[in-house]
Amino acid sequence: MKEREYRLLQAISEDEEVTQAGLAAQLDIAVGSVNWYIKRLVKIGYIKATRMDRNRLQYNLTPEGLAALAQRATRYFGDALKVYNRLRKQANMIVRDMEAKGIEHVWLRGKGETMDIMRLTCIEAGIALDEKAREWCVKDNGYGYELYRHQDGKGSQA
Repeated sequence: MKEREYRLLQAISEDEEVTQAGLAAQLDIAVGSVNWYIKRLVKIGYIKATRMDRNRLQYNLTPEGLAALAQRATRYFGDALKVYNRLRKQANMIVRDMEAKGIEHVWLRGKGETMDIMRLTCIEAGIALDEKAREWCVKDNGYGYELYRHQDGKGSQA
């Protein structure tokens, strides 16, 4: 299932009386594209369209559509959990390295979910998070975490 089809199913599951124009605005695609996707989803049996009045249709997910939506969500959550577990493992390795070096205070450079995982791991290990004591820093390097000694605004990997 394509991303737009998934997002369309999700939007319809949240509001069965949504219009094609409303879906187009919500998904940031053209109304013609919404129409094409809806026809495709009706054809494969994920959506049932019923006429509300002369100019309005109501869209309902079929059992097959609900199953496809649930399957995609389950796969997404499984992938997200794998990423979380990988980052948590890396955070634990960095914390063990800090403990081995006797580091008691660290500055976490950056924000976002990735750094939240590191923040939680440091707190659990009893490592103080202190932006003012910037001798040791941890940053998200795009692949995980990097611990380095902060020296006059320049870092050197530890």
